[in-house]
Amino acid sequence: MAHADQARKPPFIVVGVTGGIAAYKAVTLVRELVRRGADVTVIPTASALRFVGVPTWEAISRNPAHPGLFDGVAEVRHVALGQRADLVIIAPATAHALAQLAGGFAADLLGTTVLASKAPLLVAPAMHTEMWDNPAVQHNVATLSDRGVHLIGPITGELTGGDSGVGRMAEPVDIAERAFGLLGDQSWSGRRVLISAGGTREAIDPVRFIGNRSTGVMGVALARAAIQRGASVTLVHAHLEVPLPAGVVGISAGTAAQMRDAMVSHAPDSDVIIMAAAVADWVPETVSDTKIAKRDIGETWAPVLVRAPDILAELGAVKGPGQLLVGFAAETASDASQRAASARAKLASKNADVILLNTVGEAVGFGDV
Repeated sequence: MAHADQARKPPFIVVGVTGGIAAYKAVTLVRELVRRGADVTVIPTASALRFVGVPTWEAISRNPAHPGLFDGVAEVRHVALGQRADLVIIAPATAHALAQLAGGFAADLLGTTVLASKAPLLVAPAMHTEMWDNPAVQHNVATLSDRGVHLIGPITGELTGGDSGVGRMAEPVDIAERAFGLLGDQSWSGRRVLISAGGTREAIDPVRFIGNRSTGVMGVALARAAIQRGASVTLVHAHLEVPLPAGVVGISAGTAAQMRDAMVSHAPDSDVIIMAAAVADWVPETVSDTKIAKRDIGETWAPVLVRAPDILAELGAVKGPGQLLVGFAAETASDASQRAASARAKLASKNADVILLNTVGEAVGFGDV
């Protein structure tokens, strides 16, 4: 139960750290939470202390760390921490920790604090790929998700022992961002959002393609904002120059045809559809299996291009009741009224609910022009 005056105070976040090598990344997480204005206390398990000691946690959090269930006598510590917490984060969460959470175990201060708290719980799993894929672990993850526990990651990347794969803990900055999202507006909780991002690349031959300057920044930012508000986000992406945010379901679709198939496939299950990708309007009619040599072309070259699928129009034609369809219009006209007129025409012709006008220019709308 939160105190009545707690809204005027910095959010109080309990960070539980369990015994994986990713515990060292939790130091960065705590620092980031403090930097953003949170009041943070750390509960390291006995195994976690084998990686990072109490003095480090206390120095970074600027608060006492609480490694033991029976350290204090003036208060029932797990109840006090659980009641006071606005948010509980467990990062990293090992396979053992996931099992304890799913089973409701209260073997240590972290477990008892989780049981005593009514605050949102954010869990960042970290383990080797084989462990993450184990049916027992996936069962525990599903159990926690069904109970309303918020999970972030794991992501694909380098693991211990020189391995690489799914199992790396989400990056601390992404966990912190998700944490503050949970502390804020969660009005999109339960909504399913489908977003496209990035620029498609249409092959001419094995080394050449027709592309555009889209970086994917807009689509990724929209995905991140939707996640912060509690939505479930699927991000269909072509070429990106920014990393995928933690928490999204990412689907790679490098060409217009691939993006069309992915968007049309996932659209019926989505409440909000945002077409932020820069999709090719024309694609090569044929693609050479081998590199086209300059000596075989001559001084001029006019490859035959055909119209690509109009994904936004197709989504607009099959838009269901209650669905929100958002598109973008990238315009270069110098006159603002011309740009606006073009965007309004697109709004009508595509049967979209919203068209957002992007004025393309120097570092605006796309990458540098």
